[in-house]
Amino acid sequence: MKKIAFVFTTMPHGSASGREGLDALLATSALTEEISVFFLSDGVCQLFAHQQPKEILARDYISTFKILPLYDIENIYLCLESLKERGLSQQNEWVVTPEFLTPQQIQERLSACDVVLKF
Repeated sequence: MKKIAFVFTTMPHGSASGREGLDALLATSALTEEISVFFLSDGVCQLFAHQQPKEILARDYISTFKILPLYDIENIYLCLESLKERGLSQQNEWVVTPEFLTPQQIQERLSACDVVLKF
């Protein structure tokens, strides 16, 4: 079975990229169990809890990330360097509990994947 990585690098609002990535992720979970999800760069904002997208007339899909464990998607990684660059920390409240990795650790895990999809 191929190992598939989903990499989220964009802010959650302002484009449909995150929502489209989440849809693809959930659909792919029906085909394989070898899925890893990475949140890098601005993508770390995808997992912030208590977002209020209706305030900016955006659709709320962020809370859907909560169901990833129900789909047996447990390899969820968030980049420590990306947090630091944005003045954030691990102590923020997240919609799902990620594992925090350094850029080097992320690169190692990504290189073990057969397919990498970026959103």
